Amino acid sequence: MNDELQNLRNIGKTSAQWLHAVGIHSLDDLRRHGAVGAFLAVHARGFGASRVLLYAIEGALLDIPWTALSPEHKAGLNAKLTAARSDNRS
Repeated sequence: MNDELQNLRNIGKTSAQWLHAVGIHSLDDLRRHGAVGAFLAVHARGFGASRVLLYAIEGALLDIPWTALSPEHKAGLNAKLTAARSDNRS
């Protein structure tokens, strides 16, 4: 089976399975959700995803290794994640 998600940089079998489980099946789906939205969907489903998944998704969207994300970029993602979680609690 040709899995479009597994063909993306940083996305392995388990990450792709988690994304499929929350209805994300393509790069276009991933773009629509964004890194934070996709991460939150996976996390809400109960999968044990760490912040590395957040960075991996962002790297996949930018087509760069997640390790190439600057500390500032990661901090921005973490701030967006915190804000999104706060919005969901309101």
